[in-house]
Amino acid sequence: MSEVTLVDVPTQLVLGMQKKGRYAETPSVIGEIVRYAMANGAQFAGMPVALMHEPGREAAMQADRDGTAVIDVAFPIAKPVPSGEQVKCYELAGGRMAKVVHKGPYDACGSAYGTLFEWLATQGLRVTGFPREVCLNDPRTVRPEDIQIEIYAPVD
Repeated sequence: MSEVTLVDVPTQLVLGMQKKGRYAETPSVIGEIVRYAMANGAQFAGMPVALMHEPGREAAMQADRDGTAVIDVAFPIAKPVPSGEQVKCYELAGGRMAKVVHKGPYDACGSAYGTLFEWLATQGLRVTGFPREVCLNDPRTVRPEDIQIEIYAPVD
């Protein structure tokens, strides 16, 4: 587990989609964004970002069971493209964020969140928005133990 650091994250132009459902639907949301990007000439400028809307692990697990989890994925893009009915082009807010890197299976990243939130409490910082995750490599092409995810939490 890496240490927690404070970083300034720039505002990013993104192409994204949000829907309610089960987290297992995330790959189909990513596919929809990719199809839209290809059809509209969008150039990806980074790895996808997932925004976490549920307040904590238990709430996320319950929302997933209920089919009401917010699936919110965006890809940084180089230039604006028109928004569609479901896929939108917008600016994802940046700002001061606490960051930790998780390495290992995705379903084991809870400990990284624990480390992040413990550190925030000891620093007297509070989360001011939705945490986000950025995969540093493609989970489809690396072994589960080699997955790397940056976890960010906007703070003040």
